[in-house]
Amino acid sequence: MQFTFTPDAVGQLEGPLADTGKSLKLLYDTEGCGCVMNGVPTLALVREPDPQDKLGEGAPYSVWYEPNYEVFFEPELKIDYNAARNAFVLKSDSQIYTANLRLLK
Repeated sequence: MQFTFTPDAVGQLEGPLADTGKSLKLLYDTEGCGCVMNGVPTLALVREPDPQDKLGEGAPYSVWYEPNYEVFFEPELKIDYNAARNAFVLKSDSQIYTANLRLLK
């Protein structure tokens, strides 16, 4: 997968990623959703990826993800930040996956 970050998103992530040794991971949380099709995307800061994780290319950040959930996303994703809502946004050219992408620290 390919990840692009808007300038607003980069501005919000610079602080949490600075000198922490952590990287970004796109999670697909299905806990309590009743069905894997109803998962909730979440962005997390991780010290190290799980052994099965894949690294998606990104500008300026690469993003780890679980390959078994790759089917739920398009190959090219964009991460934005909406200051009015104080929330990240995960989208592609054809859809918005979530306008309330949480960042787990």
